[in-house]
Amino acid sequence: MRRRWSSFVILSSIVMPDHRMTPSSRLTTRRASRNFRRMLLLILGSVSVVAIIVHAEKISYLIRPLWDTPPAPFEHYLPHYYAENVSINNLCSLHGWSLRSEPRRVFDAIIFSNELDLLEIRWKELYPYVTKFVILEANTTFTGIPKPLFFAENRNRFTFAEGKIAHGVFPGRLATHGSHEPFKVEAEQRRAMNHLLRLAGIAVGDLLIVGDTDEIPTPHTVKLLQWCDGIPPVLHLEMKNYLYSFEFQDDYTNWHPTAHVFNQWTQYRHSRQTDVLLADSGWHCSFCFRYISEFVFKMQAYSHAERVRRKDFLEHSRIQRIICNGDDLFDMLPEEYTFKDLFKRLGSLPRSASAVHVPAYVIQNADKFRFLLPGGCARSPG
Repeated sequence: MRRRWSSFVILSSIVMPDHRMTPSSRLTTRRASRNFRRMLLLILGSVSVVAIIVHAEKISYLIRPLWDTPPAPFEHYLPHYYAENVSINNLCSLHGWSLRSEPRRVFDAIIFSNELDLLEIRWKELYPYVTKFVILEANTTFTGIPKPLFFAENRNRFTFAEGKIAHGVFPGRLATHGSHEPFKVEAEQRRAMNHLLRLAGIAVGDLLIVGDTDEIPTPHTVKLLQWCDGIPPVLHLEMKNYLYSFEFQDDYTNWHPTAHVFNQWTQYRHSRQTDVLLADSGWHCSFCFRYISEFVFKMQAYSHAERVRRKDFLEHSRIQRIICNGDDLFDMLPEEYTFKDLFKRLGSLPRSASAVHVPAYVIQNADKFRFLLPGGCARSPG
């Protein structure tokens, strides 16, 4: 009865002038109004806290220009010259280098997870120029989940390169109830590559290509560095970023892969090592998988698995929709350091109808790799 009377008093205050209300009714109205404001503030505060918890990473990326600074720009951004039917002698000269009397040996070294299609494309593209394909895989993911040795179990798919393969297995670490640091495990696996490279026979003066499976140098880039004298001892290889396939190109570039003229101090690392960057040197095709199940595996396996914030992120129908729209699998904002660049990249990636300047092996086997070409966004469950 008291609750109804309070409600009546509040309503009365709306239609009845304040001077006609009794002192007791005014007091009741003020109390009810204060309680209402407190309740409203409590509800708004609770909603805000939940929103911050759920969208903390997105909020962090939104205000990134306020709290973070971009990495230092490359001091030496080298032009890259290439056209079909131009001699390697002319190309070396255009870059300010000279032609060698014989090519360097080339070691292409990757740590491998489950990207079997991209591995086939990479090795087919680079086969004529590579002396050894050095591949290291682990029996656990970076996040500590047991995994098959995907390459070892599918090695018969790569018989074309068998004589050039140096394969190693890294004993991974299972996640425990305590802390598990994916980036630390990833770094351990990369350091283990140094031992495998020496077992593969790398020597001082050889060319070492460092990158992930999905960071594929163009064949003419490898040939250029193989045949030219005077190249920098370490240089980063700029790569065009693609997402899900060669239909969705991101204008921004990836600089992580490197090429080294090997010496006794060379270390296998995937981080910034020099201020020299060679322009337009390859393709980075991220999450370019044939099957939805491969997307799900990587989302839980790689170092950024914490981005899977909800179970529905792994639903096949959601992943399929995102692939065809060119959206972000983790519902994240772009990683940018200025608001101008951030707003420029908001929204879905634009589709491209061009399949020009993609790996030749993909075009030569277009039926097999239809999922990587324009119009091929539909994926099988796997």
